[in-house]
Amino acid sequence: MQKIPALYGVIGVSVALAAFPAGAQSGPDLLEQLKIMRQQLEEQRARVDELERQLRASGVAAPANAAVAAPAQLERMRGTGNAVADTGQAQGDAAVGRPPAPRAPEVAPIFETPGVLTPRGKVVFEPSVQYGYSSSNRVALVGYTVIPALLIGLLDVREVKRNTTTATATFRYGFDNRLELEAKIPYVYRSDSTVSRELFTGTAAERAFETSGKGIGDIELGWRYQLNDGGVDTPYYIAGLRFKSRTGRDPFQVITDCQTRCVGQNVTGTGLPLDLPTGSGFYSVQPSLTWLLPSDPAIFFGGFSYTKNFKRNNVYRTVLNGDKELLGQVDPGDVFGFNFGMGLALNEKASFSIGYDHNSVGRMHQNGVVIPGSVRVQLGTLLLGYSYRMKNNRTLSVSVGAGLTRDTPDVTLMVRMPFTF
Repeated sequence: MQKIPALYGVIGVSVALAAFPAGAQSGPDLLEQLKIMRQQLEEQRARVDELERQLRASGVAAPANAAVAAPAQLERMRGTGNAVADTGQAQGDAAVGRPPAPRAPEVAPIFETPGVLTPRGKVVFEPSVQYGYSSSNRVALVGYTVIPALLIGLLDVREVKRNTTTATATFRYGFDNRLELEAKIPYVYRSDSTVSRELFTGTAAERAFETSGKGIGDIELGWRYQLNDGGVDTPYYIAGLRFKSRTGRDPFQVITDCQTRCVGQNVTGTGLPLDLPTGSGFYSVQPSLTWLLPSDPAIFFGGFSYTKNFKRNNVYRTVLNGDKELLGQVDPGDVFGFNFGMGLALNEKASFSIGYDHNSVGRMHQNGVVIPGSVRVQLGTLLLGYSYRMKNNRTLSVSVGAGLTRDTPDVTLMVRMPFTF
């Protein structure tokens, strides 16, 4: 903020012009001095424009009267050669005060964690809807091979299509300009369609197995703190901590269809759940670090996170005939994630963001041993986001994600609109 007096440098030029009384000097000398003054005016204008650009990039509001007074002085000086310097100086001095605490600049949100903290004493209610779609093909061997070209048994071929819609109510409260608390309450609706042939029957006909599930998901609580002031060419650092509960229906509570003939029943099933879960079934804690770097006209941002999933003991699974199958201790594995992107303001109301989000999911363990077939999964998503500020100062944000790896949902779409009270 040491450069703010540069806004009033033009006032000194206006005083110098006003000091030349008419007829006091010869015509050529006066013209030469006016030429020098005009050059100085252009230099001051360039300094004002540069300072305003830096203030916008750093997220600090420029003094209201100063930003208006300087261009007005320039126009009056060009038209008449005189200016009311004392009035302009008084308005500028009154406008200069202690600047607010620097806050991270706002960009179109594309990641789960936003970059701008809630102002002190404000409450933000952000409803959002997210839709995800994925499809995959599964080929499994039920049998064994004698030689690579000879198969004894059956091939289980399945085509799975998943649709997930999540409506979330998010609440944020700002304790000050650096600290905020957040709570998320999701409602999940899922539907899966599986096309396959029934095993052990020798049929060539395919059938579709459809199942769905809906209900409250896993409620989350979060805390975020801005570590430094940041500024032009200086990144902002924001630390976060998130806790996820087990309020949603977990995968072990749903009833699973028989994969082979159920005990005491002459039936053969699919081995798929008859109802879909709405939660993960595990408590987790996620520390994270987000950074934002203003570099006019763009803003670069990114972050790192680590999700610790806590294992569960004495886990049971329920099958169709009501029997309980003991799974023992289940550890889902931890998740390491990172993301990065760039935001660009198109005009005063619209902004655009592009980024990449990646998560590496660890292998699942059962009773201390890696589950057969469990491998580390890589989830990569390319994200595009758009944000538009409406007349009532509310912002509508839309983001689209495209899966870049086989295990990532093919497409995700999120719409959100925050309300500040």
